[in-house]
Amino acid sequence: MSRKIPDVIAAVDLGSNSFHMVVARYSHGQLIIVDRLREMVRLAAGLDEHGRLDRVSIENALQCLQRFGQRLRDMNAESVRVVGTNTLRKARRKGAFLDRARAALGHPIEVISGIEEARLIYLGVAHTMPSEPGKRLVVDIGGGSTEIIIGEGVHAKRLESLHMGCVSMSTDFFGDGEISEKRMKRARLAARLEFEPVRAAFKEYGWDQAVGSSGTIRSISDILRARGGEGLITPAAVDLLIEQSIRAGHVSKLRFPELSEERIPVFAGGLAILAEVLTIFGINTMRVADGALREGLLYDLLGRLTNEDARVRSVRAMQGRYHVDLAQAERVEGTALDFLRQTQGEWGLEDPFAESILSWAARLHEIGLDVSHSHYHKHGAYLLEHADMPGFPQEEQRILAYIVGAHRRKIHLDSLEDLTPPWHMKAEFLIVLLRLAVLLHRGRSAVALPHIELKARARSLELRFPRNWLDDHPLTAADLEQEVEQHKGSGFRLRVS
Repeated sequence: MSRKIPDVIAAVDLGSNSFHMVVARYSHGQLIIVDRLREMVRLAAGLDEHGRLDRVSIENALQCLQRFGQRLRDMNAESVRVVGTNTLRKARRKGAFLDRARAALGHPIEVISGIEEARLIYLGVAHTMPSEPGKRLVVDIGGGSTEIIIGEGVHAKRLESLHMGCVSMSTDFFGDGEISEKRMKRARLAARLEFEPVRAAFKEYGWDQAVGSSGTIRSISDILRARGGEGLITPAAVDLLIEQSIRAGHVSKLRFPELSEERIPVFAGGLAILAEVLTIFGINTMRVADGALREGLLYDLLGRLTNEDARVRSVRAMQGRYHVDLAQAERVEGTALDFLRQTQGEWGLEDPFAESILSWAARLHEIGLDVSHSHYHKHGAYLLEHADMPGFPQEEQRILAYIVGAHRRKIHLDSLEDLTPPWHMKAEFLIVLLRLAVLLHRGRSAVALPHIELKARARSLELRFPRNWLDDHPLTAADLEQEVEQHKGSGFRLRVS
């Protein structure tokens, strides 16, 4: 069900090269951008070979987020979505940093997969360009990754995220600032090797127009527009910029007035990637979009507040792909949500996300059956943790996977400690509710259950059945007795009366 859309919403993109924030007002069915902030943080440059962020990068990032947080408070942004991309995907032991970042900004941070980043980029491009018939190829060269997407209208059809960006490419091949023909060739070869595995599939799918988005491509378009063009990017124009860069010989000698000082150190790496994009995919002309990831975040957030949540579509797609028994899933979902409504006050589960994640877990708890009946709950958990599920950040997929993985057999809660607080505790309660709902519908009967009253305490739950019902259902009674024993090992008390 849709919820009231706040007057002011915001999106924050913690990119590998720069952090962006965009604030919009919702008016008469449209999003109107009212403020933008951008700071070059270059987080990717602070990531060492062991995946650790250095102190300087961390402090720069936190100071930036404090400024963003103050602006959000000043503008009374009511609904905010914050995502981290490639560098935060790669960073190890990032929990402490994410906690400090959340405190500085005042909002939780989602680390999203490369495929989810690609989907959001396409959404931002599609919503900020005129609607045109045909398929659109979108290329986004970020600081640590490059996304390529083919879509129609506002829907992405084919997505890929590659492990190279303007920061990583510049660090690897132009780290000391020197730009030479030999280095440029090596950089382009590295980019070509990254593109090669996906080239055939994308060319076979085909497209009618090519569009570029974000910093590197937008900067190159600005340079070309200043030279009297329309800002269209062509292979000849990019080759000319490469020649001029090589003649300059060093990043400190680059003379492109439209290029900000902050982008100069990563320009050569981005140029090498773009040159190979045009060559590998045979692109003669590329237009540049105004929108990208942060605009996509805004429209995705708007979708979550209406009836267009991409996560719901992903759940439906997973049900279809893994041949879920929809009637059984609906029965389990209905019972699980009834149990949630009876316990959410005592267990602190009033958060709308708790209802959503329990609903999705109920709908998907049997997807592992399509792999094997033996240990199907484990197969389901693996699929949910590692599948590409548009709309889901990595943490939400982990929560969903852990709940599904614990919905039957022995209860193992150790892995819940990996979840971000408070979900390492809330997920346990959701597991209890899903287990009971699955158990009570084990017979897969279409006959409705009687009203079952639940009484929750801090770490206990009592189920009260109608008189004689358990006597008439001895198999369910036996299953409940085993369930009571299972929970004893986890320090949780379950009673049945």
